[in-house]
Amino acid sequence: MKRVIASVVVFNNDPVTLSRSLNSFLNSAGDTFLYMIDNSPSDQLRTLISDPRLIYIHIGKNIGFGPGHNVAMQQSIHQTHYHLVLDPDVYFGPEVIPLLYNFMEEQKEIGLVMPKVLYPDGSLQRLCKLLPTPFTLIVRRFLKFLPPLVNRVNRRYELQFADYNQTMDAPFLSGCFMFFRSESLQKVGLFDERFFLYTEDIDLSRRVHSQYRTAYYPHAIIYHFFGRAPYKNLKALLVNIQSAVAYFNKWGWFYDPERGRINRDTVTRLIGKK
Repeated sequence: MKRVIASVVVFNNDPVTLSRSLNSFLNSAGDTFLYMIDNSPSDQLRTLISDPRLIYIHIGKNIGFGPGHNVAMQQSIHQTHYHLVLDPDVYFGPEVIPLLYNFMEEQKEIGLVMPKVLYPDGSLQRLCKLLPTPFTLIVRRFLKFLPPLVNRVNRRYELQFADYNQTMDAPFLSGCFMFFRSESLQKVGLFDERFFLYTEDIDLSRRVHSQYRTAYYPHAIIYHFFGRAPYKNLKALLVNIQSAVAYFNKWGWFYDPERGRINRDTVTRLIGKK
């Protein structure tokens, strides 16, 4: 059994940024594998493969984020104790994987962990979140012209009142870097392939949270470019909306008692820690 296996899904990515991400993992993980699932029409990114630990799979069409990672996870979760879902625009130092591995080994009740995520300039990305309501996502995407409302919604949704320098549990941890205990994926399943892109991380994080702790560990730090494509690209926005509809169709739009209970428990626990 490997200690950690990772997967990265790419689609016409910048080779320089991608290489930095691949090397971040390979330089810190030792005897392991990294699956690169290439959804690009051509296999030009194959030229980046020089390390025997890199397993390149060219899909040749854009099957989506979750389905792409599933290609790797279907093979990996029976070969490794932990599986890392890695974004191609993330980079980090060699200490990160060992820190997360040791943390998970000490905390057997945790099924998913996310490190502290910073922008390249060193500012914090608040990626520990509650489970969203339709109102939450509408305000954040379409009501930017109402800053007081957006700020109020974000303060609760992004757990801005919590201490991001302390370990904490949150039901939604960002898909940019998801360090899973393989056992948890075997138990709750992989990414739901009804979600082409966006909200698949909410769904899987939520399913793991229902069976395990899902934790934020700030002593491991990564850097993420975070392009925010839905805010710049109409096609990406439409895909985002489609995925949100699929998510709420699955879990409930306005009636989702589990969401209410999980969010209340999370807020109460974090306020009690202050």
